[in-house]
Amino acid sequence: MKNYLAEIVGTFILVAFGTGVVVVDQQTDAEVTLVGIALVWGLVVYAIISAIGDVSGAHVNPSVTVTLWASGRFPGAQVAPYIVCQLIGAVLGSVMVRVLFPDADSLGGTAPSGGLMQSFLAEVLLTFLLLFVVLNVSEGAKEKGITAGIAIGGVITLEVLFGGPISGASMNPARSFGPALVGGDWTAYWIYVAGPILGGLLAAPLAILLRSDNKPEKPSTES
Repeated sequence: MKNYLAEIVGTFILVAFGTGVVVVDQQTDAEVTLVGIALVWGLVVYAIISAIGDVSGAHVNPSVTVTLWASGRFPGAQVAPYIVCQLIGAVLGSVMVRVLFPDADSLGGTAPSGGLMQSFLAEVLLTFLLLFVVLNVSEGAKEKGITAGIAIGGVITLEVLFGGPISGASMNPARSFGPALVGGDWTAYWIYVAGPILGGLLAAPLAILLRSDNKPEKPSTES
């Protein structure tokens, strides 16, 4: 059960700090800047991987969980419980942001800045890169260690800088779910479910092919 609790806590931290800094930027007339927002996202991901990577794998993202399952690294029986825990953590994170900023017009949610297809394709591309890196630096179903934390945190920073102005650079259905539910704004939410899941599933076979000479890793069954 500790892995489920870790996913709730990890996703709570991710959403509270990640979307929280977006709200801070909005309320301070962009003093944080896009670079600052990207750094916060990258650093909080690094911190989460360092803290709970050896407990739950620090997925904190349904697209990560689904892709690890599709890659044969994660047991199917744990996919749904992990995703439920991630959604719970995301909602709690958004509730915290609402408590901290009761007058905020937005809770740092994601919405397309241009066309729907542009944002959808951006989410597919961004998540493809993220999961390609995750699959190549993680051990089995777990993202742990300094290398994984730096690599994945660095990719998150890069992708927020690149995709933030386009789609909000979610790459994570749970990250978008929390602000949408608590804030009541479901604008084009399908993009932030379909895009990340598709991007991750596209990364899975490529990562498997590139590592086909390595010994297959058994799915983690820790609880």
